[in-house]
Amino acid sequence: MPLPVPADPTVLHPMPEQPRVVLLKPLVKSPLIEVGEYSYYDDPDDPTAFETRNVLYHYGPEKLIIGRFCALGTGVRFIMNGANHRMDGPSTFPFPTMGGSWSAHFDLLTGLPNRGDTVVGNDVWFGHGTTVMPGVRIGHGAIIASGAVVTSDVPDYGIVGGNPARLVRTRYNDRDIARLLAVAWWDWPAEHITEHVRTIMSGSIADLEAAAP
Repeated sequence: MPLPVPADPTVLHPMPEQPRVVLLKPLVKSPLIEVGEYSYYDDPDDPTAFETRNVLYHYGPEKLIIGRFCALGTGVRFIMNGANHRMDGPSTFPFPTMGGSWSAHFDLLTGLPNRGDTVVGNDVWFGHGTTVMPGVRIGHGAIIASGAVVTSDVPDYGIVGGNPARLVRTRYNDRDIARLLAVAWWDWPAEHITEHVRTIMSGSIADLEAAAP
């Protein structure tokens, strides 16, 4: 009996008949974006424009870090720290960026609030049209409901929705979440994951623990 073969994480379009789906790791080129294997983005328009259309105001130096096995629905957008404006004076307009003699006042745009890197864990599902604000950290196994605007951190295996997003519930209790994090199936070798896909998708936590390498 031939050994099971993992899916290829280096193929841009894992479903050739569905060009709307791209794996992000072989797509992204920016050193400020890190994506784990098998995380994908789905967009019927142009999924290959993810870096420019879905990661906005990314002028650095903060990073966008996305883990493995994440599913990003159409229109997911990450707002980065470059979107910030001054709010301590009468106007929030960024005059120095418009050029002319206004550019002499560029110091007024330094030291703006910066929440640091935006970090997404492994096995996170983003619904259609979700927005993630700068510096947010989203835990492993979380689900972000369609249209949610995520302004604060999301716990491991949390389900959030709304604007601003609020925790609806967690997918498991604290004890079971600790067990899932200890198993960390997303870190298993691809060959071992391939052997246990059915357990990962539909088994119990005990089944998953028993399958761990």
